[in-house]
Amino acid sequence: MVEEIYLKDSYIREFSANIVKVEGNKVFLDRTAFYPGGGGLENDIGTFEQNEKKVKVIEVKRENGDIAHVIDGEISLGPIKGIIDWERRYAMMKLHTASHVMAAIAYSKFNALVTGGHISPEYAKDDFNVDSKEKLLEIVREANEILSKGIEVKVYFLSREEAMKIPGIVKLAERMPPNIETWRIVEIPGIDIQADGGPHIKNTAEAGKIEVIKIENRGKDKKRIYYKLN
Repeated sequence: MVEEIYLKDSYIREFSANIVKVEGNKVFLDRTAFYPGGGGLENDIGTFEQNEKKVKVIEVKRENGDIAHVIDGEISLGPIKGIIDWERRYAMMKLHTASHVMAAIAYSKFNALVTGGHISPEYAKDDFNVDSKEKLLEIVREANEILSKGIEVKVYFLSREEAMKIPGIVKLAERMPPNIETWRIVEIPGIDIQADGGPHIKNTAEAGKIEVIKIENRGKDKKRIYYKLN
């Protein structure tokens, strides 16, 4: 099993690892800080360095229980240094944490769930089962108040049995609870607690302020909000 470094520390930008397998342009490591995407969050990209040679990592994805790093070039078995495209990663970390705050407000204030979403470095979009644009704007206003408070974001691990006792631990509509024995929990104390496997910032103040790009109707009692941070 590959060690997923980002699960414990999302701020690691460079790491050492060993290449255990190469299949065409796909590289498999014993440990990685590259996030393979998931939950609507895009994957990382970056660079491998080996013997003063640099190779671009252009895609990272889960494959048969492992993590495949798709490269543009050639590389050999043995040790490498991995370097994350930090500007891209950090932009998505901030949006990811902001999206958790919005989901928490939607759930507690309107009993609404996220029915879909996507986070890229430039902006995010989320679908909520709410019935008015005004409710979404209220969610954004309250989320900005919370982000500005500078609340520490905690990451820890619980057994599935313990995690399932927490109300609202899964806030995505139609998302089944993870069928694994140990869950990674992301908590913004007093605001939100969710089972989540993606990178997050350490403090809500790092996110900045949510700015609405546009809001769309996506059917009965369903709205999509596009937003960025500034």
